[in-house]
Amino acid sequence: SIRCAVLNYCVAFGMINSKFSKKKRVVNDGVFKAELDEFFKRELAEDGYSGVEVRCAPTRYEVIINATRTKEVLGEKGRRIRELTKQLEKRFDLAENEIDLYAAKLQVRALSAVAQAESLRYKLLGGVAVRRAAYGVLRFIMSNDAMGAEVIVTGLLRGRRAKSMKFCEGLMVHSGHATTEYIDTAVRHVEMRQGMLGVKVKIMKKFDIKGEKGPKKPLPDTISILESKDEPAPLNPYSENKNQPQAAQMVAAQ
Repeated sequence: SIRCAVLNYCVAFGMINSKFSKKKRVVNDGVFKAELDEFFKRELAEDGYSGVEVRCAPTRYEVIINATRTKEVLGEKGRRIRELTKQLEKRFDLAENEIDLYAAKLQVRALSAVAQAESLRYKLLGGVAVRRAAYGVLRFIMSNDAMGAEVIVTGLLRGRRAKSMKFCEGLMVHSGHATTEYIDTAVRHVEMRQGMLGVKVKIMKKFDIKGEKGPKKPLPDTISILESKDEPAPLNPYSENKNQPQAAQMVAAQ
């Protein structure tokens, strides 16, 4: 719960002594963030919810909601975000002003796997064909400077037998540390009339030195070719012995 998370913060900064292990504190923080993420997925799915960020403060928690439609998240005169705050206070048994909610607009919607998975989910619920919906999402992602994209739809697509359809475009890495920095993944479930469908979207971002559209760190296998130096052409042919120092070579040449 949030009380455990606040307690963990106080312990981490030496405000109080505790018998909790570091492992237990990490688990409590992860459970709290997972509960918040699940709650916002249900409440803000239609408003382009694409993730939550939790920041610790000595007396309260600051929860930042990333969404594509921040006006709908805030509501008229901030009414809706106040209602969400009240629900969380009641759910976690909190006093007033122990948790603050903020809404942040997503910078690039096409490079968010969560936003594209939700978009694909609503297309399928609207009756759009699977192939047409998947290729539409792929084109939108690749037209916004993505390095690669992959869409997988599984379930009862046609007939009574379940199968999987995969749609890929561009470059996609599947192993190594680069997957944690360059790959954004999201999974959603679509309840159709014929059964449940699974949707998985993977986006590989480009290297961006500013960190706006991708990670600042380049890929480990990136090769950069330097320009050749401008050296004067030799007037007469000569030979060099690489085993001797350059000064000795010049004396021998004279």
